[in-house]
Amino acid sequence: MVHNFIIAPQTYISFENEAEQIEKCKEWSLLSEKAAKSKAFFYKRNGISLPCSIVGYVDKLTAVISFENDQKHCIHPSYLKEMQAANYGQRAAAAIEEAIILESEAAPELENNAAAEFLATDEPAEQSLPAAAEEPVIEPKVEAASKAKTKKEKKPKLELPEAKVKLVATVKEFTTVPNNFSDTEDEVVIYEAVAISDPDLTIGDAWSSHSATLKKFELEIGDILNFEGKVVAKKLSKHPIPYKINNPAKIQKEKLE
Repeated sequence: MVHNFIIAPQTYISFENEAEQIEKCKEWSLLSEKAAKSKAFFYKRNGISLPCSIVGYVDKLTAVISFENDQKHCIHPSYLKEMQAANYGQRAAAAIEEAIILESEAAPELENNAAAEFLATDEPAEQSLPAAAEEPVIEPKVEAASKAKTKKEKKPKLELPEAKVKLVATVKEFTTVPNNFSDTEDEVVIYEAVAISDPDLTIGDAWSSHSATLKKFELEIGDILNFEGKVVAKKLSKHPIPYKINNPAKIQKEKLE
């Protein structure tokens, strides 16, 4: 069943392993400090309780959960924590009832204010209609055409393999990106001309962590690498690089003549 309330993340950082997930859940107070493993979580809405798992985050205030149908949903960690309470549904119903009462009490005052504002207007609204009619309408049409053209020019999304694949890539740049949970920045490598050999698929630009394994090769800009890894759709923070290479292995650096 497809859930229609979903707020799907455009991009997010997925957990590399269970240990990373547990650490993040402790930061969000979803697990106790003594917890050694994760637990089952539930998303509660309109009297139903849906099992879900925490698979990553957009930022430190936005967790990403996944339902059994594999739909991803953005949620504030504190809100998810409240949903784990046994009496969450009762508290939510009471809050809705209180909101309805407050809204009904405020309605007459809002109507009176609107009427007073209308009577205080110096000129009737109808007097402004002729001037509005004389305004040219060409610009909105041009803008709409421009948006339609931009939409057509959007690159199609790549169908990435699920498993590890053989890759070739050229080192383009070394940089660092902020880490919201550390005082130090994360080191990354940006690649260009990234391609998968089997199946034959051109990726373009991609990035990976500048891990201890990669540092052993003393990489330089322009180095061509052959290796295995898994390509995932994960944008690099503050850079227009849409794909990440996870866990590069069996790395071979081509010798430049």
